[in-house]
Amino acid sequence: MKARTTLVYISIVITLLSTVLALSCAKPTNEALVVYVYDSFASEWGLGPVVLPAFEKETGIKVQLVSAGDAGQVLARAIDEKAAPKADVLLGIDNLLLPKAVAADILEPYKPNRAGLVPAELVPDALWRITPFDWGSFAIIWDSEKLGEPPVSLEALTKPEYERKLILMDPRTSSPGYGFLAWTKAVYGEGLADYWQRLAPSILTMSPGWDTGYGLFTAGEAPLVISYTTSPAYHAEYETPGRYRALIFPEGHPVQIEGAGIIKGSKHVKQARAFIDFLLSDTFQQAVPLSNWMYPILPDTPLPPSFDYAPKPDKNLLIDPSTLEGADRQALDALK
Repeated sequence: MKARTTLVYISIVITLLSTVLALSCAKPTNEALVVYVYDSFASEWGLGPVVLPAFEKETGIKVQLVSAGDAGQVLARAIDEKAAPKADVLLGIDNLLLPKAVAADILEPYKPNRAGLVPAELVPDALWRITPFDWGSFAIIWDSEKLGEPPVSLEALTKPEYERKLILMDPRTSSPGYGFLAWTKAVYGEGLADYWQRLAPSILTMSPGWDTGYGLFTAGEAPLVISYTTSPAYHAEYETPGRYRALIFPEGHPVQIEGAGIIKGSKHVKQARAFIDFLLSDTFQQAVPLSNWMYPILPDTPLPPSFDYAPKPDKNLLIDPSTLEGADRQALDALK
């Protein structure tokens, strides 16, 4: 009897040890939520470090931001990984890039808790494959200390006095670059290639992303750059108010609506939905103006005084992305 008891005891110990070993080899249950973002969102001065501590404290969910370049590069990476997704959330997909994400079928629809607070005109997808979190208008920014007379229109940008004075971003990798392409396509239509051919002498360089291009601009490499009407608000907040100005053109200005969506195949869908809900929280929305330098998607969110330096265009252009098929090739071929 004693021997049998000893055998039972040994069996129990072996079972417990096996269980402990199995648990130690298993994947942890508190893996981080992986969010692919564009570079400026994850930078030390960006929106990510400002809002994520609040999200993690509120939900207990750890977030790993993966910076993958500009928004176009972020999307390309997610598409490349479609068969075996490595991320849970894709952040930075805008209204112009959305059709590419939809065509690749990489986003899982989810309508967040406060979706009803978003103005209908700022909802780019009725199925809520992306949830919008901010918006802005593209514009040419002028350094008034480096250039006396700024251009007054898209056409004026082609004049000889602006030779090598404009910094653009590559429309294949950058959302501001794609926004400028959409702008010129909306204005010139079938004359797009001719316009870009005339514009070529004015372009100093075409950077892969906004971070690099705008950095060259502020370093004084050129006095004109594609960015947003809200960019001067940043300089007014931290530097010299009025030096950098958004130029308002009579052709109107394209609107960018930035959003985030859950990637199909995510292993953390519940946590991803909590993150998407958080984008429309007061905590996140109130941080947008002074961290992402865009307008919050919720219209009642207060704006800081520095946004007085962000001019509102008389005419905003909501561009149909379907009209942009092949436009990048036309424009870039015209530069050769």
